[in-house]
Amino acid sequence: MKVYDNVELPPDMAALHKRAIRLEWWTIAFFVTAIALLAVTLGQSQAMKAAWIEDMLGLVPPAAFLIAARFRTRPPNERFPYGYHRSVSVAFLSGAVALLVLGGYVVYDSLLRLIAGERPPIGLIELFGQRFWLGWLMIAVLFATMIPAIVLGHVKQRIARQLHDKGLYADAEMNRADWLTAGAAILGILGIGAGLWWADAVAALIIGGDIVRDGYRTTRSAVADLMDERPRVVDGARPHPLPDTLLTAVRDHDWIADAWLRLREDGHVFVGELLVVPHPDTDDLVARLEKLQTFVRGFDWRIQDIVVAPVSHIDKP
Repeated sequence: MKVYDNVELPPDMAALHKRAIRLEWWTIAFFVTAIALLAVTLGQSQAMKAAWIEDMLGLVPPAAFLIAARFRTRPPNERFPYGYHRSVSVAFLSGAVALLVLGGYVVYDSLLRLIAGERPPIGLIELFGQRFWLGWLMIAVLFATMIPAIVLGHVKQRIARQLHDKGLYADAEMNRADWLTAGAAILGILGIGAGLWWADAVAALIIGGDIVRDGYRTTRSAVADLMDERPRVVDGARPHPLPDTLLTAVRDHDWIADAWLRLREDGHVFVGELLVVPHPDTDDLVARLEKLQTFVRGFDWRIQDIVVAPVSHIDKP
């Protein structure tokens, strides 16, 4: 019986994963450019500062994804007998914590400035011999960073669902937070231009609150994965249907009287144990168990490693 198979993703999923890697390199290039542009036009705007900090932290999820991509297919060894699949889960946790830390800082800093009643000045700037309000340049830069973030986030979210990659999904959420931040910052700058001194801090506060919400949700999901929670869909909205579907298919075998399945997530893939109660008159049990394991592992590409064991009865909780 084959104990380990180093092929984590089937060819179509592997091609999709390579596309995700290219997207992450494009994301890093985008954030480096956005950070430089925002640094030049930062001024005294709290909302602009929030957008700038978010872009810097936005480098964490794609970097974590790329690092995980280097480790996830390494074969098991004496130190890591289960392999390196969970490097993907670690990347997911890194992206989630980055979101949470970013949002917490923005909320704290914006609340202090709002309470203190700070009035951020946005002066004039001379460019190509023309003097104009710096706020227009800020808005132009923010708008320019919104479009790539929307496109990258949308594409990554779709790929993350197909790959069952929660780290990539957390990065897509980071891109969503980035363009929401830019939109709120634009409103804050326009508010300053209209004489509403508090608009900038309120915009940053709203940005921070939304990021904290996303960060808390994704961090909780990442920790639950590392605690071997029952597999859930990539956005964490509901339990993954695969375990129930697989258990039903196993129980349909005519030589199996009952079965029990336990799965956990290891990055992209699921691993676990399957206990079966064979009928008393079952012959050639070892061969049947080997065929059953082949059936289970071929049922879905996510089933990477599973132990199949016969038992006389199952004590269900």
